[in-house]
Amino acid sequence: MDLVSIIIPYYRKKKYINNTITSIINQTYKNFEIIIIYDDEDTSDLKFISEMQKKDKRIIIIKNLKNEGAGNSRNKGIEKAKGKYIAFIDSDDTWQIKKLERQINFMNKNDINISHTSYYIVDDKDKILGKRVARNFFSLKDLLKSCDIGLSTVIIKKSLISDKFKFANLKTKEDFVLWLKLLQNNNKIYALDEYLTSWTNSPHSLSSSIFQKLFDGFKVYNKYMKFNTIKSLYLLICLGVNFILKK
Repeated sequence: MDLVSIIIPYYRKKKYINNTITSIINQTYKNFEIIIIYDDEDTSDLKFISEMQKKDKRIIIIKNLKNEGAGNSRNKGIEKAKGKYIAFIDSDDTWQIKKLERQINFMNKNDINISHTSYYIVDDKDKILGKRVARNFFSLKDLLKSCDIGLSTVIIKKSLISDKFKFANLKTKEDFVLWLKLLQNNNKIYALDEYLTSWTNSPHSLSSSIFQKLFDGFKVYNKYMKFNTIKSLYLLICLGVNFILKK
């Protein structure tokens, strides 16, 4: 049974983190480590997180000296990871009990390096607001106009991550850059169409800010993918339209 390293950036999600960790501890697939990157200069939640660590020796805590953002925090976690596979989950999301088992089996059986799954969108009371169906992405153009990969559903072989392929230093869409770069390098992202994750639509999260998403979306295309301004604006419009259509 291959070791899976689970990366969780933490920034002021005390209301949710216990459910997140519990959903991991309860997995039927047991060979994992949990790497929590505490990304807050305010240490008031650190004791609470440390109490969780005492309950399970598989939990590792990394404390950032300053707030570095989710992207850089995940990169730090990956550097410390010992697993063959890296799984990502945000500190307000949860997994179904067989998430790791089903997805790792799917990847091993089909010799897959990157996969994602379908997921539920829920509110902070765990009420289902919507669904997202996972689909295969085999080329860059498949994903350019709509970021249809739920970060908390992704598992990737650690061997694919490098200085060239890592999370961007953005407030939102830091994961979008990584998926695009991987596809640009002829990697394939496979879909397991099973609802194995619940993504929390937190009203105060950065991911709920439309302006921030547009600002970062332009940077994805113009700064990181190095498209010219006109092409970047065109793709940003497409991204915005597809986001509205999905709502």
